Amino acid sequence: MKPHYLLIFLCAGYISWAQAEIYKKVDADGHVTYSSTPTKGSKKIDLGPLTIVPSPARAHNNVTPSASLKVDSATQKNRDNLRRKILEEELSTEQKLVEEARQNLINGKGQPEILKDKDGNNYRNAAKYEENIKALQGQVTLHEKNVEALRTELLKLK
Repeated sequence: MKPHYLLIFLCAGYISWAQAEIYKKVDADGHVTYSSTPTKGSKKIDLGPLTIVPSPARAHNNVTPSASLKVDSATQKNRDNLRRKILEEELSTEQKLVEEARQNLINGKGQPEILKDKDGNNYRNAAKYEENIKALQGQVTLHEKNVEALRTELLKLK
């Protein structure tokens, strides 16, 4: 006998030998318990021989996914035009927001934070002033980056 046949024979014998007995017990409350060891009131369950059913082969479609996703040129042109319009509207809005943020920064620089002590003397709150200016400058930078990103996207469309 060839060695690989002997190996298959031994594996098949081991698989059938390795099957465990299963016991089922239902208690007074209706709880079901399964076990590999018999207990009082449990019943042995005969599961029968283990059969392995191969899964059916997948049906192959002759249509490629890319073919079903193609659109005609008129539809694509309409989509591109709509995208361009949306990006141009967003760019216009962001440019207005940049100008507004710049004006807020200019106004913020002209209005230092003033504190009054208990005697009525005025003092500048330099820390609060710097914090406000930093936040206003952050808004300007954010909107400038958005404008640049929108311009880049519009250039990609052309």
